[in-house]
Amino acid sequence: MPAVMAPRAAAIRRLLPKPPPWVAMYHSIADVPDDPYRVTVSPVRFARQLHWLNDRGLRGVSVGELLEATAAGRARGLVGLTFDDGYADFLDAALPLLRAHRFTATVYVLPGRLGGENAWDEEGPRKPLLTEDGIRRIADAGMEIGSHGLRHVSLPAADDATLADETGRSRTLLEEITGATVAGFCYPYGHVDARVIRAVREAGYGHACAIDPGRLTGVYALPRVHIDDQDTSWRLTAKRALHPLRRRYPADLTSPTAARDIRGGRQVPGGDSARRSSADVS
Repeated sequence: MPAVMAPRAAAIRRLLPKPPPWVAMYHSIADVPDDPYRVTVSPVRFARQLHWLNDRGLRGVSVGELLEATAAGRARGLVGLTFDDGYADFLDAALPLLRAHRFTATVYVLPGRLGGENAWDEEGPRKPLLTEDGIRRIADAGMEIGSHGLRHVSLPAADDATLADETGRSRTLLEEITGATVAGFCYPYGHVDARVIRAVREAGYGHACAIDPGRLTGVYALPRVHIDDQDTSWRLTAKRALHPLRRRYPADLTSPTAARDIRGGRQVPGGDSARRSSADVS
């Protein structure tokens, strides 16, 4: 490219919409003989995946930290790490490896199933879920605790009372357990629509994760990349390279309003955030 064209090309690139930050979606870290839903990563594979990040100068962080850094323009080299469903194996299998790398993560838990099991996975295998004590230990270790709803139900089909419980009540229960603000939410099954996003905002969350929300993409519907036990180094490289192409809808995470919302806090229905939500999800 001629030297005279380089500044112009750089200026054009700055004007192009940026894809959302890279957020990896994990579930269970364990050795199991059968994994029909591809939600389990073995501890050995997980260790290799963390080494892959570290070897490339990437640092795994919680969603809250990632979004605050993005809003401040300092997210280069950061990758969001999330763990859905609140499996008890996080404590013994994932946490020590994360701490060894000085990584953090967001763990989305189900306060309506404390100490229970993943009954929503009809084909199994059955795995224990975190207790109150386990959630507190994870929070004390510096991980972010987020809500995955109360009982892991699909929210777009839920009636208003159920939706309020799954969003608002789950946050209240988790704040009672941790003694800290719970700013993050994760939509069970990745199912989300405009009504559910509004409920999450009105419940006081500052950000939320989905899977592939398309035009709903934003602070309250962040896309994520599914990670499983087949993800070797070359597959992770391919997924990271393809992320800007697959996530065609940019997320505005740098506006003053977005930066304020990311930190969480009670929203007032009808206020600025409620007005903006209708525009975000149209």
